[in-house]
Amino acid sequence: MTHEKTEQQVWLVTGAGRGLGRDIAGAALAAGHRVVATGRAPQQVAAALGEHERLLTVKLDVTRPEDAQNAVRAATEAFGRLDVLVNNAGNFYAGFFEEMTDEQVRGQLEVLLFGPMNVTRAALPVMRQQRSGLLVGISSGAGLIGGAFASAYAAGKFALEGWLEGLAPEVAPFGINTMLVEPGFFRTELLSAESTTYATPSLDDYAEKTQATIDGWKAMNGQQGGDPAKLARVLVQLAAMKEPPFRFAAGADAVDVFKQKAQTLLTQANAYPELSTSLALDQGRKQPELK
Repeated sequence: MTHEKTEQQVWLVTGAGRGLGRDIAGAALAAGHRVVATGRAPQQVAAALGEHERLLTVKLDVTRPEDAQNAVRAATEAFGRLDVLVNNAGNFYAGFFEEMTDEQVRGQLEVLLFGPMNVTRAALPVMRQQRSGLLVGISSGAGLIGGAFASAYAAGKFALEGWLEGLAPEVAPFGINTMLVEPGFFRTELLSAESTTYATPSLDDYAEKTQATIDGWKAMNGQQGGDPAKLARVLVQLAAMKEPPFRFAAGADAVDVFKQKAQTLLTQANAYPELSTSLALDQGRKQPELK
């Protein structure tokens, strides 16, 4: 049986002004928790969630370490602790890699990787002192399988996953859990004009596929099959577990991605068994000493 925590928690949610972040903050409030809802425009966050005695809205641009420190400080001053950090804020730079600028690629990593690092770095001292906490990273199926026209986005999500995998054993001794959430296609606002920036077409070789991909994604916006409100409620349930899962496949399509990735790795691991296992030093050959 999975045991759950029943006490009221304090949540800090990034990117809570719209999309999945708004739904997560709302679900946590509905479950009786106290919520610090953050975003670059706090007035937008407040308008999205309304007034509530257990809600605090705070300005937070995740790319600014000082904003992260201020948001965590505001949370502890208002509510005394911090139990669940949801690194949700994100954006999407889309396009074929050769047409993307260096600034766009770096901008993608600033939000998807260094942003969560900034906020987590601010939150960890509080959680360590408490000897408890949960770090949630909202990843993506693109954090497991990369795809054309989304290489920068996949780079950010793969990096998020690798960082949290490495961080997990560092913080576990202090009672701090980590959880990666990989949603499939949900009806959030990621593909909206406010969240997606397309690379400027510049090469004829990519022109036809670029236009077809953009047209397809614009048509998909608002038509995705996943319900973000349901996902938000499930995350609240998972966060109440004493041992939340390290990875959670969000959606039937995400489950398929997990299975596809696992099978692909097994196939690749077994593709060249003789070559793969022939790389040991020959018997009798002395291993060179490190100096």
